[in-house]
Amino acid sequence: MSENQTTVIVAGAGAVGLTAALVLARAGVRVTVLEAGDELASESRASTFHPPSLEMFDDLGVLEALMERGIVSTGFQYRDRRTGPIANLDLGILAEDTRFPFRVQCEQSKLTPILLEALQGLANVTVHFGQRVVEASTTAQAGTVITEKGEVFTADWVLGADGSNSQVRQSAGFTFEGMTYPERFLVASTTEDLESVLPGIAAVNYVFDPTEWLVVLRTPEHWRVLFPTDADTADEVEIDPERVQARLRGVADLGREWDVLHTTLYRVHQRVADTFRKGRLILMGDAAHINNPLGGMGMNSGVHDAVVEAKALLALLEGTGTEADLDAACEARRQVALSYVKTITHDNWERLRQTDPVAQQAYHDELRALAADPVRMRAHLLNTSMINSLSLGRPVAVLGGSGA
Repeated sequence: MSENQTTVIVAGAGAVGLTAALVLARAGVRVTVLEAGDELASESRASTFHPPSLEMFDDLGVLEALMERGIVSTGFQYRDRRTGPIANLDLGILAEDTRFPFRVQCEQSKLTPILLEALQGLANVTVHFGQRVVEASTTAQAGTVITEKGEVFTADWVLGADGSNSQVRQSAGFTFEGMTYPERFLVASTTEDLESVLPGIAAVNYVFDPTEWLVVLRTPEHWRVLFPTDADTADEVEIDPERVQARLRGVADLGREWDVLHTTLYRVHQRVADTFRKGRLILMGDAAHINNPLGGMGMNSGVHDAVVEAKALLALLEGTGTEADLDAACEARRQVALSYVKTITHDNWERLRQTDPVAQQAYHDELRALAADPVRMRAHLLNTSMINSLSLGRPVAVLGGSGA
């Protein structure tokens, strides 16, 4: 390695890329972060942090700042749109399984400045904005990326954390197979006091309805209501303000228009890369896998990728691990994306939109029984809180903890 060569290039300054960069940089690795935008992204689809992610951020020394900006949610609720609450699940039952038996509701855009500030305090880190990676390649000894400005960066390793349209993944020839859901998701953000409009709701609510299921969740400044949309309607129809107001009136008729901050319409995919490592290129987060957002697993799974893969790479750099160990870590995370996150998020989608009244009632009864049985509830929450998935997706070589 050249004396002036960066050891690791991270493509993407989102939550995943910055987390990986911080794990490595705190251990003394020279890191260069290349971000496409001129500043950190302000878009915040992701807003739920599960217990394993909180443990990771605690180990990295950034959790306190995140919690100051977020809301602690000690549970979540399943509801029927017509009859109200079905079951409340209490995350406190996980107190012996995690240091943080709760979720934190906070927009992703509030996390990334915290991570960036931590990185900017380290002399071995350089962050470049306005440097969109458009091409990546690998040799046996190094990875190289070319940015939109024509600049060439070379390092021992390149981490592709550049999102679902990852140019690291596409230009290097990784495949990205899967499916696109027929419906799009519409998210309306509002400052209305939904606790008074929908008495008894929790900070996170999954609302069953055979015609129009919902997800209603709280963030520090507003509430979000997620609707499925008709696959055959045009985008402009779905985001028309009158159409949005009509759908919100279906949630609760306020006798006036809802106060809507903004709306977002997006398509939803389930896709996983054929491998998370090719030579000196490593994928993580949305660059490696994308899934529907029901359950809040996308960003969290990406953060888990970042920590597990970066720690395996760190072990290799320090001489305590091997390339086989790194491959094992990458494949373990890939298997989580294939068989765990994909399955749970898709099952959530299928159950929320169940149209058979008998099947729907049976599942509601199952949820009530689950909430009444501490043993079953704990087993369920170990899955939905991603504690089990982290154990499955972290091979023995990197089981030494969650943080840096």
